Amino acid sequence: MSKEYPKGKANLEVLSETLQGLAANDRDILVVTSDSRGSGKLVPFGERFSDQIIEIGIAEQNLVGVSAGLASAGKKVFAVSPACFLATRALEQIKNDIAYSDNPVKLIGISAGVSYGALGSTHHSLHDYAALRAINNLAVLAPADNFETRRSIEQANEMNLPVYIRFGKKPMPHLHDENTEFVIGKGIRIKDGDDLAIIATGECVFPALLAADNLENGHGLKIRVISMHTVKPLDKDMLMEAAEECRGIITVEEHSVHGGLGEACASCLLQNGYGLPFRIIGIPDEYTVSGSQSEIFNHYGITGESIAETAFNLINIK
Repeated sequence: MSKEYPKGKANLEVLSETLQGLAANDRDILVVTSDSRGSGKLVPFGERFSDQIIEIGIAEQNLVGVSAGLASAGKKVFAVSPACFLATRALEQIKNDIAYSDNPVKLIGISAGVSYGALGSTHHSLHDYAALRAINNLAVLAPADNFETRRSIEQANEMNLPVYIRFGKKPMPHLHDENTEFVIGKGIRIKDGDDLAIIATGECVFPALLAADNLENGHGLKIRVISMHTVKPLDKDMLMEAAEECRGIITVEEHSVHGGLGEACASCLLQNGYGLPFRIIGIPDEYTVSGSQSEIFNHYGITGESIAETAFNLINIK
């Protein structure tokens, strides 16, 4: 039998709850949004802390510029906007006003990946890891569940550095207990094994775990599953440990196969002399199909069954 993973809340709800807890004890915390109170689940925050939230409107470049100015004056700013627009329309402002100017704004990309579903490619953020990984002085995170979301917001708030964190829209299962160690920049080994390692980030960690359960129950294989919640800086030590101890590695991400977690892992492994069976599961370089998030995941093989099949074939290469 596969392990049961209790259902939790949408990570956006946890974002709102966590920000409320922080703001209650710190008047310097400000939320700046681009017409995103509703989609970011921030209505309760706005009702409770009306003088700690600023609505910019649909103007992402202004959102980032205003947030940078507030941060330069000592405020602890969380800039909330749809990931698809934040990492494109405001890319220059993120590069110059935030990262280059060393303003420790916490950039929150909501409805990330293919969360907008049938709204299509204009609303999908399959480029944000690639674009933002290339900018110096900016961490990039994708929490997998409510626990990782809460910890990432709390720790980011304590960091005097720029951070980008992306969230999806759907309720997420609980993957960790409250005693799990969480550190930005350090992956979490959720499941042990040495037949193969599946390294996933964000909402792809859950199907990776389902794949590991399928392979264990169906084939007796022991699969290591790592939640690489921090895409940058990458936990190279945990990655290379997996390369030394496992027969192959698969990465899984809700992002283009170009420039994301998979290519970051491949680059690290190759430059450090590791050569082992390796596959990247993500969105290929094509016009993305339309549909719900689950339908898109099914189409591109980001499911427990499909990941398990890819993994089984990979470690049985002659």
